Amino acid sequence: MVNLMKYHEVAQYQSDDGMDKSISGREADDRYNPSSVLSKIGADIVFVADVNKNHVGAEDWDRIAIVRYATRKSFIEMQSRKDFSEKHKHKAAGMQRTIIVCCRPEDIALDKAGRANAGNSRTVLMVVRQTDNRNTAFSQIESATNFAAEGTIIGDGRMWDTVQFKAFDSQQQADENAASLKDCLPGSSFVMTLDASMDAITTR
Repeated sequence: MVNLMKYHEVAQYQSDDGMDKSISGREADDRYNPSSVLSKIGADIVFVADVNKNHVGAEDWDRIAIVRYATRKSFIEMQSRKDFSEKHKHKAAGMQRTIIVCCRPEDIALDKAGRANAGNSRTVLMVVRQTDNRNTAFSQIESATNFAAEGTIIGDGRMWDTVQFKAFDSQQQADENAASLKDCLPGSSFVMTLDASMDAITTR
């Protein structure tokens, strides 16, 4: 599951939550941290990044995360877990808007890749598209990690088709590659450069 997140400036907790109302949306999402629940159902966080720059698309996303679930069913069943529900109030309070895209990797070896370790930040280009030709979209970014969307679970009505990631040695290189994607247009694409703090999907 690929998650695009935009936070409230101030977390929007319900009046009966009994929570500190003065924290930011990002801080509320940090409280949400579902790692313990994910571990219980055999899921892993494989990518986490802050958005450095939104190149294409009016939406100013703040953070990106990818969770690898053992099965599609495990994602659905997680929604009814009590321990997940207790944590999810923080997610709901922090999030202004979100898009969740269910994807499969082009390289199925990623299904068995190790867990991401928090470490040194790396610069990553991310591209999300609506397209009727996935192969053409994938070919436009050489050596990218490609995902084919199976469905948009949460969003704004738009259905997305491809998600791509590629790591670069510098922000300048990532920005130049973002600028070269002339067919990525607002409304049907997101192009972002990211500062990834956890990354088990790209190679550099």
